[in-house]
Amino acid sequence: MNGQGISQILFYSVALVALGYPLGIWMARMYVSARPAGRFLASIENGFLRVVRTDPAREQDWKSYGKTVLVFSVLFWALLYAIQRLQGHLFLNPDHMKAVPSHLSLNTAASFITNTNWQFYGGEYTMSYLTQMAGLAVQNFVSAAVGISVLAAVVRGISRRSSDTIGNFWVDLYRTLVYLLLPLAAVVGALLIWQGVPQTFHGHATATTLQGVHQTIARGPVASQIAIKQLGTNGGGWYNSNSAVPFENPTGLSNFIEVLAILLIPAAEVFMFGKMVFARRHAWAVFAAMFAVFAIGIAVNLPAEQHGSSVLRNSGVNITQASGQSGGNMADKEVRFGQANSTLWTVATSDASNGSVNSGFDAQTPTGGAVPLVNLFLGEVIFGGVGSGLYGMFFYIILAVFVAGLMVGRTPEWLGKKIDAREIKYAALGALFVPTMVLTLAALSIVTKSGLASVYNSGVHGFTETLYAYDSQSNNNGSAFAGFGLTNFSADFGTIAMLLGRFVPMFAALALGGALAKKKIVPASAGTFRTDGPTFVVLLVGVIALTAGLMIFPALTLGPIVEGLMH
Repeated sequence: MNGQGISQILFYSVALVALGYPLGIWMARMYVSARPAGRFLASIENGFLRVVRTDPAREQDWKSYGKTVLVFSVLFWALLYAIQRLQGHLFLNPDHMKAVPSHLSLNTAASFITNTNWQFYGGEYTMSYLTQMAGLAVQNFVSAAVGISVLAAVVRGISRRSSDTIGNFWVDLYRTLVYLLLPLAAVVGALLIWQGVPQTFHGHATATTLQGVHQTIARGPVASQIAIKQLGTNGGGWYNSNSAVPFENPTGLSNFIEVLAILLIPAAEVFMFGKMVFARRHAWAVFAAMFAVFAIGIAVNLPAEQHGSSVLRNSGVNITQASGQSGGNMADKEVRFGQANSTLWTVATSDASNGSVNSGFDAQTPTGGAVPLVNLFLGEVIFGGVGSGLYGMFFYIILAVFVAGLMVGRTPEWLGKKIDAREIKYAALGALFVPTMVLTLAALSIVTKSGLASVYNSGVHGFTETLYAYDSQSNNNGSAFAGFGLTNFSADFGTIAMLLGRFVPMFAALALGGALAKKKIVPASAGTFRTDGPTFVVLLVGVIALTAGLMIFPALTLGPIVEGLMH
């Protein structure tokens, strides 16, 4: 570690808070105000609502809201599948891409409508420009907007009292797309074009090398997709090697813009939550818990990668840090970014449901590679995906106040509302379903012949790659260790993992918001457990570590821990 790398991480942290706070205040206004952006834009919004035949004044209960989300997602799943299968016959296909195979099309459609963006393919040689833009990039917007809309509905339910409704999905969806994602994507896209990211409809370029060899270079409308892939915590890149490719991430400034965009909206949502429920101190406590785990991830990954491994040291590779030399384990890392920026991206993308990368996770040291694996397994609540991260954190908050209630012998309370058995069940389902599914699917994959066909590496590292694959897909992240390949079995299992990982916690969160909306506010007393101080922060971090951390520890002993002891 050096001073420059640490200062970059600190500057990133300051920028995240400085930009996230005002954005969160705007988001709160966006979901609360009847006319957040003036009369003219309100008239356009009303026109959209007339087209979808909904009355903004007619709100939905949590079941109706969830049903609308589900039908909306299924329709887009079918549309994206059709675009992939028909792309060979459609326009905007200058490189004449053929139809995407059926199993891969189903997996990719599920991946993008669930905000996972898991890619069993190389984008530059599989998808046409139409599929990339009208299919994948549109879903980058829509799936992100669905997650944020659900969060807004859940927060609305938490803030209300004696109410049966939590909002109108179509109003929330429109405002998320038009007042939040589109403006931010336009700004970030313009900045990336300025930094040299391609944005063109021409086909692949042909270049002649110094040796006289002709080389094909993939290009296309890249910048627009990269902007929303980061802002929507989607992660699916235009290129197969994602943001490690110079065309997708050409400069140090573009790297900073992209990694900042990953956590910008998730961080802002915490401040939005505090504003909407009139509990800003509590929101800061939640943010502090998130940031503490974020800092722990960096504190573990960066020294591990800087120190390297005994294999590197014994092979004679120079891993000594010096001026102009990052040092450490630089395997599958960009020399343009070095250790600090690789670590920052690794932790940020695995703390969110983003999954984009600027280095190869598979080449990290066992300790360094364990960090994104654990971050995903915690449910990506630090800071999590857009929408899903914070409503996933609500599950842990409910469990934390339940534990606090047990310790003091009182009925647990949260923001003035009594937490009963129903809310505990919803929180337990939301917090434990996905970790249980990850372990189950990974186990089935390594004990069946069909599952083992996807595992290219033997031994403990192959196990780690398999565990990470289902950890990533179940938690709607999309990043991967190399060495886990595409088969019909892995495509279908991945599809199941992504769909269940998206919609089971989502419906648990909606049910929790609906249950809390019906409750009355109970005045605080001397025995009320405070949720806005350091004691709550420590308790919340502890509950997260004990709930999900203990579940993954046995699996870690079969993978990264054993591998670390071997090397």
